[in-house]
Amino acid sequence: MKNKSALGKYGAVIQQARTQENQIPDEPENQKTGLPELKEEEVNLSIKVPKRLRRHWVSEAKRRDTTLTAAIIASLQEKFGEPQSE
Repeated sequence: MKNKSALGKYGAVIQQARTQENQIPDEPENQKTGLPELKEEEVNLSIKVPKRLRRHWVSEAKRRDTTLTAAIIASLQEKFGEPQSE
């Protein structure tokens, strides 16, 4: 029987990867909407829609290589416009 360390074949590599300086912070990626990045604080907008419609819209957005967020923002801007600059 071969003499293996207690951590196995890749034990040293695993221990090195676990050291603090080798850790990558867990930060979520920003959702890419295809719209220019806003320089103001963003907030959530929540609406209730039937599940079947949401499934359809999500699949259509993916098929068209966009997001629901981008489609909703574009629709709201078209319908209501932008606020007047002060």
